[in-house]
Amino acid sequence: MFGPSKFGTRAYEHTGVETGVMAADPHKLIQMLFEGARVSISKALFALEQGDIARKGESISRAVSIIVEGLNASLSWDANPEMADRLAALYDYMARRLTEGNMNNDPSALRETDRLLAELEGAWRQIAPSRRANIGANAELQATA
Repeated sequence: MFGPSKFGTRAYEHTGVETGVMAADPHKLIQMLFEGARVSISKALFALEQGDIARKGESISRAVSIIVEGLNASLSWDANPEMADRLAALYDYMARRLTEGNMNNDPSALRETDRLLAELEGAWRQIAPSRRANIGANAELQATA
């Protein structure tokens, strides 16, 4: 009587994302933004390969929104203005490349942006608070040994 539905799946996914966001610390939220942008780009590439132009456009728009309204908006200008300025320029470049890729149906622009996001995501994971704490604890242990 109750079969799987797209609405139910979407509602579950939305609830899962909301729960993850509410439970996440600020570092994890940025990580989730990187992941969300990359998933959207992946969906756009798949849609482009399938010839689904509408879905490609929706996925690229979502990725651009995540980059501009999420990643760029979360920059800490007070903590390190020079780094924030560089990242803002990079996020602007990514948004332009995604827009160009959308207009020209250019998968290389999408892949380039995904590679850039992957590099930033990897660096972000390396500075996770728990990793910093572990590195600090290891340094203390080595200093006392």
